[in-house]
Amino acid sequence: MAEVATFAMSDQLLVVIDPVARMTDGESVRIAKDVLSAGAATKVCLPEGPDEFARALARRGSRRPVVVGDDRALTRAVALLHRQRQLAECVLSVVPVGRALSLAGSLGVPTGAVAAARAVLDGVERRLDLLVDDSDGVVLSGLRIPPAHGTAAPAAPHGPGRPWLRSCRSLARTLVPARTVAAAGTEGPARLRVEVDGTTLVDLDQVVDAVSVTPGAAGVAAVEVHPCAELAALRAEGRSVTVSGAHFRYHADTTTSGPIRRRTWTVGEGALRLVVPGPAGTG
Repeated sequence: MAEVATFAMSDQLLVVIDPVARMTDGESVRIAKDVLSAGAATKVCLPEGPDEFARALARRGSRRPVVVGDDRALTRAVALLHRQRQLAECVLSVVPVGRALSLAGSLGVPTGAVAAARAVLDGVERRLDLLVDDSDGVVLSGLRIPPAHGTAAPAAPHGPGRPWLRSCRSLARTLVPARTVAAAGTEGPARLRVEVDGTTLVDLDQVVDAVSVTPGAAGVAAVEVHPCAELAALRAEGRSVTVSGAHFRYHADTTTSGPIRRRTWTVGEGALRLVVPGPAGTG
């Protein structure tokens, strides 16, 4: 993550205030507007819905966009800028307001309105890696395929004298197709293939309890696979991660997606240009 020079106080700001923030914490919104207006030339936009939110960002001109809202507003702004192919040229600021602020905090943004607004005015740009999937979605903090529910057969006893039971259960797991689990409506992975940079980390012959993919540093993602409770986690790093197999859902930032059969995520190195407090900032 690289930090660059602080911003000029003469910068013009486009302050886009999410409607949810206005409803949940109007006082913090007012404080943020006062601090920003005192330190820079601001144009305030009050979109009433997603379409107006998108238009405001698209028509920002030379103004630096400042999103006032919760984690969903932040991820919406990043996704819109990515789809508009403007993310690389845009330095984004956020003043977290609302109930869900953990994502913004994890990215280094203060979660107090005053501190966050001051960081907009005198902070620094930090370039952060993110994940881009093959459906043009973006992931900021990471994603997780949750534990399976009812997909794995009970563990075979390890005691002596019953090898035939272990063999029968092993055969049953091989013969029962993973799609029967998906048809039953259970969530989470059953048998998944996880590939990192084209190399298979775990294949369809093994029940997978959980998978996590997190953008790290220097353009690589950290991948962790938990095959089952009895085996150690498998870890790898790479620029591209593909998960395929039975229908699965995944949690990414503030949303849950799926069920799908295949998805590939690729690291966008330094793709998010986010304003955070400078070295002397109190956060």
